[in-house]
Amino acid sequence: MFNHATALRSVLSPAYLEWALQAHYDIGTWQECRFWLRGLNDTYRLRTSTGTYILRIYRTEVAEADVRYELSVLTALKEGLSSSAHTEVGDFIPTKDQTGYTMLDAAEGKRAAVIFHYIEGTENNLEDEGSCYAFGRSAAELHQAMDGIKLEQERELASASVTELESVHARFKLDTKFLIDEPLERIIRYIGESHKETAFLQTFTTVLKEKISTISSSGLDYGLCHGDMHGNNNVFEQQERFIHYDFEWAAMGWRAYDLAQVKVRKRQSGDTEKKQQLWDALMKGYRSVRSFTDADEQAVDLFIIARRFWVMGLDVAFIDSDMGALDYGEDWLNDFIEEFRDTGIV
Repeated sequence: MFNHATALRSVLSPAYLEWALQAHYDIGTWQECRFWLRGLNDTYRLRTSTGTYILRIYRTEVAEADVRYELSVLTALKEGLSSSAHTEVGDFIPTKDQTGYTMLDAAEGKRAAVIFHYIEGTENNLEDEGSCYAFGRSAAELHQAMDGIKLEQERELASASVTELESVHARFKLDTKFLIDEPLERIIRYIGESHKETAFLQTFTTVLKEKISTISSSGLDYGLCHGDMHGNNNVFEQQERFIHYDFEWAAMGWRAYDLAQVKVRKRQSGDTEKKQQLWDALMKGYRSVRSFTDADEQAVDLFIIARRFWVMGLDVAFIDSDMGALDYGEDWLNDFIEEFRDTGIV
């Protein structure tokens, strides 16, 4: 029972953000703070007397430790990629206390705020072989730099006792639990155990997990991943350099999962033959920097399916607090069911 107004997800006023944040940064006088994009998190475009920035207000589900993890990854990558001519990451603005983030009060609870440099550049849709080769090379450089990262949180986990581990916020992994098991639980809770498609989804995910287990047993490339390499977050280009940003989902996982998102990027066009040529060019660029075995490449198509299932589960996660149930009824469900049946998995 509530005796006061509450919210599941609010949109914070730019005036409030200026009041709450400006004292934490040395970025000049605030001139404009405009609500720019509503996505998984809320994005504002910020203009001050020193330049243009991007302000991200994370949803309440993103814990403070998760924000620290993301910023630690960015800090390590800035150093690891400092000499690269082809790859860079979007950087954040440090706060005066050097934490890089601020926790804000919102109607629904605490929300983290981070200000990033505004990325100037051109979005490359990767629709020619030269661009795909260049992006593949950049993605490999990103993974190569990630191979050298050892985050403070991981050192804490490695040295912690059993009792201490209970109090350490463990980062999720991009494994079948995260990609399949947890989304399946959300989806079935939403559509109901008795729904006619529940049995299919259970069988489908069981077989998908078995196939991933089989191919991963051959020793797939595994390490820190971007986690959301779907194109929009990775294809801004400055001259010959790709700028990778939005590392919210960065975690340990299979590199084939990272590249699966590139293979089915939203802005891809052309027929099947053309898409294969572009993919081959991307693979050639990637392999010019680091190894990606035939088994890794074969796993990509399985992770495309796993990613789509994860997206379905993500839809469900946001129905109650953001999108509403109207557009997520039987038509939405049937589209996914048809897509999954067409994979031939079962």
